[in-house]
Amino acid sequence: MWIADRWKDYEVMDTSSGEKLERWGDYTLVRPDPQVIWNTPKKARGWKNMNGHYHRSSKGGGEWEFFDLPEQWSIDYDGVGGKLTFNLKPFSFKHTGLFPEQASNWDWFGKKIKDAVESGREIKVLNLFAYTGGATLAAASAGAKVTHVDAAKGMVNWAKENAQLSGLREKPIRWLVDDCVKFVEREIRRGNHYDGIIMDPPSYGRGPKGEIWKIEEKIYPFIELCTKILSDDPLFFLVNSYTTGLQPAVLTYMLETQVAAKFGGKVVSDEIGLPVSSNGLVLPCGASGRWEK
Repeated sequence: MWIADRWKDYEVMDTSSGEKLERWGDYTLVRPDPQVIWNTPKKARGWKNMNGHYHRSSKGGGEWEFFDLPEQWSIDYDGVGGKLTFNLKPFSFKHTGLFPEQASNWDWFGKKIKDAVESGREIKVLNLFAYTGGATLAAASAGAKVTHVDAAKGMVNWAKENAQLSGLREKPIRWLVDDCVKFVEREIRRGNHYDGIIMDPPSYGRGPKGEIWKIEEKIYPFIELCTKILSDDPLFFLVNSYTTGLQPAVLTYMLETQVAAKFGGKVVSDEIGLPVSSNGLVLPCGASGRWEK
């Protein structure tokens, strides 16, 4: 398992009974987590002194209950290319605007980018389904030119705020509100290429014009499509999955049959996770597939 264990401003303090107790900077939140099927004693103090609690409804969805929590605050991460700062705000369906477990991937491709740039290469990275820009900032701070694509205008604006906070607003980042598949199809026609591709596709979603995305149907042909915009000497290809059916072995097979078959290199896939400080457990948080030359 790849573990995001270098955080100072974020911590999974405890897990029990379908919930996780987290510290986000100066504030503690309790949020549901479907992986936490164990029931252990809630001894950590934060369970009784939380700043926010997301209550899941038996009918689906849920709602936040707040106790002295600001509408917005920020935390930092010491990335490969420097300090990254992220705006946080609790919003619909339990999210805060950041997936801390992805730091393990930021460190991986950040080092690859930094090493390549220091050797004299110009590295262009495409971040698809880019959300609030964690991977975009990590790549840009390591020295890459980044194209950030997400179908939600609000998420792209949030990512721009994070770039501003991180001192990266002047870096060569293209911010695009677009359907990821249609964007890649246009890039093929335009003859544009990238040295690294990052994608974090949703299980289900809709594009700006109602385009339906179902990951089980769309992900493999989309990876194939993306191989057509890789450069002649690509650096890496990263696929993230929070979908139960897409286990690490499935990610490996997709990347091997599409990317490695055309460019050589190697593929490694694994679960990603966050350490739990109270008991030494590691909380599973999805999976990632990594191809590198």
